[in-house]
Amino acid sequence: MRRKIIGVALSAVPSALYFLGALLSAHCFPARAQPPAKSPRIGYLTSALDRVNPNRDAFRQGLRDLGWIEGQNIVIEYRYAEGKNERLADLAADLVRLKVDLIVTTGGTATNAAKQATRLIPIVFTQVGAPDKQGFVANLARPGGNITGLSNVSEEVSGKRLELLKQTLPKISRVAVLWDSATGRHSSKATEEAARLLGIQLHILEATGRNDFDKAFAAATKGRAAAIIVLSSGIFHTHREALVSLSAKNRLPAMYDHKDYAEAGGLMSYGPDVPAMFRRAATYVDKILKGTKPADLPVEQPIKFELVINLKTAKQIGVTIPPNVLARADKVIE
Repeated sequence: MRRKIIGVALSAVPSALYFLGALLSAHCFPARAQPPAKSPRIGYLTSALDRVNPNRDAFRQGLRDLGWIEGQNIVIEYRYAEGKNERLADLAADLVRLKVDLIVTTGGTATNAAKQATRLIPIVFTQVGAPDKQGFVANLARPGGNITGLSNVSEEVSGKRLELLKQTLPKISRVAVLWDSATGRHSSKATEEAARLLGIQLHILEATGRNDFDKAFAAATKGRAAAIIVLSSGIFHTHREALVSLSAKNRLPAMYDHKDYAEAGGLMSYGPDVPAMFRRAATYVDKILKGTKPADLPVEQPIKFELVINLKTAKQIGVTIPPNVLARADKVIE
């Protein structure tokens, strides 16, 4: 009888050990039973040359403020055209092949490349002037498709830039306008309308890349332009130091759309706070990743604009900034 009881107890040991092992395994390796959620993957498409810049950093900070930490719960695929717009189409197609959840673009040219590459993946643009007139959205209040974002309202402020230039140089009657045809004709048309009201004759100069700059400035000088306005363009911004250098070399007072130009040595700039725009772009990404459709997110326009004046450059090219213009500056570089 004793032998029988012992036999039964011993025969139960393997089953007990197997059960205990299963419990320990479940406790120690819970990941096998519950795999982690996949992190969203977004694309970042730009024609910029600079791989590290305040705008990109502002965008990443905006994501962090909303709980999206790059490398932890979100993946960002960066694609830089490095100043060569012709590369944007291939870079956009590459992001589509990766099946990213969303694409963030900077500028009209990059946005157009993304638009041509996909009609399904949400696109959030930044620094796009008149996105409705460029065909990116049906209208600003109800974009209607897979594209939305933040406009830099370059069309609306073109007249203001020319007005500030006229106040700085009251005697000017001829102004050159440098524009990038890839960004669309809307911004130069707005400048032309403002020029008619101010009695200024414009000399429109087209440039699609760095190789066109010298020829454009030579044409401005030949046309006896007393100043130049550089319109919004990703390519222009990428090569801003070259533009600033040519302005100084030709002693041609210049007005730009972004403070980066003035900080690089340009005479003056008037435009929106761009890093703030990139921080705001993160809120669009957050909403879309959480289920909101781009079609239901109105295009946002900046409400704050900055006038930056470089007095050091003014002195170098022999320009005196009137007190009334200087008093309006948000930042003065000396």
